[in-house]
Amino acid sequence: MMPLFADLRALRGDRTGAAAIEAAFVIPILLAMSLGGVEVSQIVARHTELRTAAAEAVAIAVSSPPTSQSHYDIIEDILEESTGLPDADVVLTEMFRCNDDPDMTDDETDCDADDVVATFLEIEMQETYSPTWTDFGIGSDINFAVERTVQIS
Repeated sequence: MMPLFADLRALRGDRTGAAAIEAAFVIPILLAMSLGGVEVSQIVARHTELRTAAAEAVAIAVSSPPTSQSHYDIIEDILEESTGLPDADVVLTEMFRCNDDPDMTDDETDCDADDVVATFLEIEMQETYSPTWTDFGIGSDINFAVERTVQIS
């Protein structure tokens, strides 16, 4: 029995593999945290990019209010080009407000003839982003929805 205890005491004092074992526990955690940080920064950057594009479209609409469908199409094309979104994910809608009614309508004829009609441009962009961690069954896709409304008359 004595030699077994002697062997255990000798192993207890041996530290040659301690760093490798610690690294085996710590490296996967640090790697996951690093990749997660990179992924989160990409999510934030994309959302910021979409919001900036919407702000630029608002600036265009305010500086040169659209007066025809071709003007709306130009603004939509600029948004699609700057964001890389497909046509279906960028929607511009002309909206109207009758007098001081809090609700808007997309049909100007809903207003009475003597109403003061204000025209608005509603900008909607949407995108679905799939983070890397969804490939491992963690979490789900992230849906971006950026909406801006600006009065143009």
